[in-house]
Amino acid sequence: MKKTALVLLVIAALALAGCKDKPKTEAPAEAPQQGQMPPNHPGGQMPAGQPGGDPHAGMKAQEIPAGAGKKAKVTQTMNSGGYTYVEAADEKGQKLWLALPEIKVAVGDSIEYPETPPLSNFQSKTLKRTFEKISFIPGIRIVK
Repeated sequence: MKKTALVLLVIAALALAGCKDKPKTEAPAEAPQQGQMPPNHPGGQMPAGQPGGDPHAGMKAQEIPAGAGKKAKVTQTMNSGGYTYVEAADEKGQKLWLALPEIKVAVGDSIEYPETPPLSNFQSKTLKRTFEKISFIPGIRIVK
């Protein structure tokens, strides 16, 4: 009985000692709201203004197979924070913004892209602007 009590005491002491060095946080992480990216997502508004590393660092844009997406023509493009932001006019003339891992694309290029649900009122810290609607996609296909 004394051995069991001693073992339990040692385990409790080790557990308490291990809990001592937890990093301090200002507030618990909140679920992202509409127009916000998850905590630590690059370029997006972070809950409670938390800075974070880039979880997509080193990612390359994926090549989209022919016929696997919607078609559009690039009307504006810019690179920032490891992303390429593309404004494109779809086949109906509707303009939309796309964001993808950095890639070389030019105004006037015809592209194909996968359809994804857009985020509303996305705030980009690196561009210091808010996009009314923007879709984050894994890549595009430049149609030659």
